[in-house]
Amino acid sequence: MLRNTLCFLTLVPLVWGQPYPIPPTCYTKVLTMGKEISQRVVEMKTSHDTRSCTHHMPYLNIDVHNACVMHTMNSYMSMLDGLRQRRCGYSRRVQALRGMIRQLYIIMSQRCHGELVFTVDNCAALERRPMGG
Repeated sequence: MLRNTLCFLTLVPLVWGQPYPIPPTCYTKVLTMGKEISQRVVEMKTSHDTRSCTHHMPYLNIDVHNACVMHTMNSYMSMLDGLRQRRCGYSRRVQALRGMIRQLYIIMSQRCHGELVFTVDNCAALERRPMGG
């Protein structure tokens, strides 16, 4: 009897967890988007189509704990807008990256404002080349 009860209690979360996954918190959403944006910046700077006009741009490492992140994202969006004078400024890769940064900026400034805590104030760390890239 005890074994059946334990088996039942083990399977219930698995069954309930599948059809209705728990939505991510605002904080986890921001972390996930930040990592994806950082990865896309590396791809944009190394891609054959966009590297010629993005080589001068800094890398963008989104650290949601860094107090400079909002200013840095805003500056990066302005730099991406400046690429319109160059051939790759209208590419899908550049436009998608700009849209993702803008979306993250809005989420952080309006939706997650109370959930985020800035523990670091190092603007230069946001523009360093990532270790894996």
